[in-house]
Amino acid sequence: MTFVQLIDCRTSRFDEMNRLMDRWVEQTKGKRTATHDIIGKDRSDPAHFIEIVEFASYEEAMRNSNLPETDRIFQEMVALCDGEPTFTDLDVVRDEQLNVLAARSFFEALGKTAPERIGEHLTDDYVDHDPSHPQPVQGADGMREVYAGWYGAFEFVFRIDDQMAQDDRVCTRWTWVARHRGEFLGIPATGQDVSMQGMTWQRFRDGVICESHWQYDRAGLLEQLGVLGQ
Repeated sequence: MTFVQLIDCRTSRFDEMNRLMDRWVEQTKGKRTATHDIIGKDRSDPAHFIEIVEFASYEEAMRNSNLPETDRIFQEMVALCDGEPTFTDLDVVRDEQLNVLAARSFFEALGKTAPERIGEHLTDDYVDHDPSHPQPVQGADGMREVYAGWYGAFEFVFRIDDQMAQDDRVCTRWTWVARHRGEFLGIPATGQDVSMQGMTWQRFRDGVICESHWQYDRAGLLEQLGVLGQ
């Protein structure tokens, strides 16, 4: 279970504290177990700061706190604070990155959703970057046309292997599993089971996909269909 520690403090010497945290990051390289660190400043009180430190588990947090570098930096941090900082320990019971959920919903819909409905996941000015197309595909209508080609040629599903999010972007690593049921790039239906791995980088606006970049093993797919490697 993910564990989060909140450190609440007041200081008029934040620049010094910031440099102190940089030093801790450098000194604990290869040893620290913290996975994410955020410091927020109170908009109504410029001397009030809250640091949010994330760990994979409570046990990992305890390993981190027992590092000699952590104890030394903590003592220096206390000296920079106006009073003793307070700590709140939280076991995370729900953690949802909403754009990640939206990306997952998009991939789960692919292969099950008729082409005319795929635009529900996309903005009207959506832009799609696919290495198999000489120019980016513009708009939700353009993507419907591309999707219709795949939908007619294959009975398929996407299995999500990994997802990572940063700001308004989500990267999804996936495995595509399909049966060739219709004409594809001039290749008549073979009824063959095929698979392909790839990654898709997507940008979101208001919870909807506005841009995608695809990378996948199209040559490997063609080889499975008997076009290459003969």
